[in-house]
Amino acid sequence: MSGQSITDRIAAAQHSMTGSAISKAVCKATTHEVSGPKKKHLDYLIHCTNEMNVSIPQLADTLFERTANSSWVVVFKALITSHHLMMYGNERLIQYLASRNTLFNLNNFLDKGALQGYDMSTFIRRYSRYLNEKAMSYRLVAVDFTKMKRGIDGVMRSMNTEKLIKTLPIIQNQLDALLDFQANPNELTNGVINSAFMLLFKDSIRLFAAYNEGVINLLEKYFDMKKTQCKDALDIYKKFLYRMTKLSEFLKVAEQVGIDQGDIPDLSQAPSSLLEALEQHLASLEGKKTKELNADTRASTLSSAVSTLSTTGMSFSRMDEKEKQQALEEEQARLQALKVTPSSGLHTPGPPEMQWNQQGEKKLTGGHNWQNKTMSTTQWGPAPMAPQPMPVPPQMGQMGGVPVMAAQPMMYNQPVLRPTNPFAPMPGAQVSYPVLVHSYAQNDTFATEKVFNSDVS
Repeated sequence: MSGQSITDRIAAAQHSMTGSAISKAVCKATTHEVSGPKKKHLDYLIHCTNEMNVSIPQLADTLFERTANSSWVVVFKALITSHHLMMYGNERLIQYLASRNTLFNLNNFLDKGALQGYDMSTFIRRYSRYLNEKAMSYRLVAVDFTKMKRGIDGVMRSMNTEKLIKTLPIIQNQLDALLDFQANPNELTNGVINSAFMLLFKDSIRLFAAYNEGVINLLEKYFDMKKTQCKDALDIYKKFLYRMTKLSEFLKVAEQVGIDQGDIPDLSQAPSSLLEALEQHLASLEGKKTKELNADTRASTLSSAVSTLSTTGMSFSRMDEKEKQQALEEEQARLQALKVTPSSGLHTPGPPEMQWNQQGEKKLTGGHNWQNKTMSTTQWGPAPMAPQPMPVPPQMGQMGGVPVMAAQPMMYNQPVLRPTNPFAPMPGAQVSYPVLVHSYAQNDTFATEKVFNSDVS
C-alpha cells in the first residue's frame, strides 16, 4: 500500500468544496500512505491551535473521527497527529483533551485485512493508552510534565514534600504507559510506526527529566520527613530505580534504529549505599533495631547521590537545545525564502508597473495608504488669467487732472475644444453644456484607463 488512495483524494476534495480547511488538513495528514504525516500538514494544524477563531473541539473531534477508520495506517497516523499537536501545539488542545470523559477508545482495535495489520494494531492499542494517560496526567496536575520548567529553580525541584509525594506517582504512571509500547528494532519496519516511536522517544527524555528532578528533591528532604512520608518516599525511590533500568532498555532500541547518539542521555544510578541509608533511617523511625549511619556519612552519601542524579539530569537538556537550534534555523530559512521569493507578497518592481501619473507624483498601487487620485487633475471651472493692460482710448475722462482708464471686464482663458461637428461655429466666451459633457467624458475615459491599468499592475 503506497501513495494516497482514491478515498483520501475524494475526502480531501469534499473538504475543499465545503470550505473546511482544518478537516482537509487532518485528512491529508492521515492518508492511507504508509509514511508518517507530512510536516506541512502538521505545521498548519499547529498554527490552527494558536488561532483563537479556530474551534479546538472541532479539531479534536475530526481527529477522533479518523481513529474510527478500519485501516491501521489511518488510525495510527491520527494518533501520531494528535500526539504531535499535544507536544507542539497550543496548550488549549491538551486542556480540552484532559476535560473529556473519553478519549481514544482503541483497546479492541484490530485490522485483519491489511498487510502488517495484526502487528501494527498491537502498537496502536498501546500507543492510544499512552496518549490517554498523558491527557489524564494533565487533568490531575494541570501541567504537561514534558514542558515544565526544569533546573534548580524548576517546578519539581521547588515542590513541597506533600505535593511531591502526590505528583511523582502520576509521572510514574505516565512513564509506565510510554515504556509499555515495547517496540523492538525489528518491529520498527515502516515510516508510520517510526514516527510514533520518535515522538515517544522525545517524550520519554523530557518526562524522565522531570521525574529525575522530583526524585532529587525527594532525597534532599528525606531525612527531615515524618515516618509515613519516609515510607512513601522510599517506595517512590525504589520504583524510580526500576524505571531507570526500563528506560535504559528503551533508549538502546532508539540507538539501534538510528537516533543520534548525541540525543541519547547518559543514565547513571546513585550508589547502592544511598538505598541502604534510606532503609536504615526508615527502620530507625519505626523503632526497629538497626545501625544507622552517622550524620557525616549520611550527608556524604546523600551529596554523592544528588550529584550523580544532577549530572544525569544535565544530559537530558541536550535534545532540547538541539531542537531549539533546529527550530531557529528553520525560521531563518523561511525568512530568507520570503526575501527572495516573488510570490511572498513583497514588492518587486517590474514591467506589471506603467507610469500613468505626472512626473514627480508618487504612485500608490495598493496597501493601507492607497487612495484613488485619478480625478484630482480634472478641471471643472475656467482658469483665471491676469488682466492685460489696455491702451488708453482718446475718449477717456479725467478726474482731478489725472487720466482715468475706463473699467474693463475681466477676461478668462477658456479651454478650447473642437466640437464634434466640424462645421459648427467655435464656442464663445461662455462655457456651454456640451463642452462640459465632452470635457468630463475625456477626463473620465482617462481616469478609467488609469484605474484599470493601476489595478492590472
